[in-house]
Amino acid sequence: MFKKILIANRGEIALRVIRTCREMGVKTVAVYSTADSESLHVRFADEAVCIGPPPSGESYLKMSAILAAAEITNADAIHPGYGFLSENAKFSKLCEEHGIKFIGATSDMISKMGDKASARATMKAAGVPTIPGSEGLLESYEEAEALADEMKYPVMLKATAGGGGKGMRAVYNKSDLKNAWDAARQEAFACFGNDGMYLEKLIEEPRHIEIQIIGDSFGKACHLSERDCSIQRRH
Repeated sequence: MFKKILIANRGEIALRVIRTCREMGVKTVAVYSTADSESLHVRFADEAVCIGPPPSGESYLKMSAILAAAEITNADAIHPGYGFLSENAKFSKLCEEHGIKFIGATSDMISKMGDKASARATMKAAGVPTIPGSEGLLESYEEAEALADEMKYPVMLKATAGGGGKGMRAVYNKSDLKNAWDAARQEAFACFGNDGMYLEKLIEEPRHIEIQIIGDSFGKACHLSERDCSIQRRH
């Protein structure tokens, strides 16, 4: 059982983790940017550490600041919540190297599935049907343009580190591709610190079905059945 957990997130997810930790008798550490100093998660945690200014890249995405906060508060684990660093293989690896438990997937698992371009390659290698699209990351806008012409519009630009609909743009004709490319990369870098992009054929009005998997560090795992998440789709 952990004695103290640092929550590397804010808002609703941070509050949910704090509530669960309190029910389990585990101390909590909140981190916050200067813009979030009065937020509820800061008030309800047992301890709180300011990690930087409002831009996410200088606070919630700044790995060194979060690790420093964990070390000065003697937290023995970090819960990343969702978004931000929750699917960042480098951060998971740094936690391992610093002797701090990362509550989530291992760096190896994230490298294979957290990065969406790598996840496509992993699925294809396993024989799982995938949507037509680019092989790995796009090297340039020109490559995206050529592939979109080959696949025919509409297409979907996707950030390889994306989540929650961020870093994604549906493109219905060639004249809109450049603006979509620039906007998606800018948004992806601001949200995830990674502007890598890939391209897929757009499937209009799809069903968004997720199967969540939970596992422990002892090799036990199970799925939580399928869940229709279509209502939360942003594209």
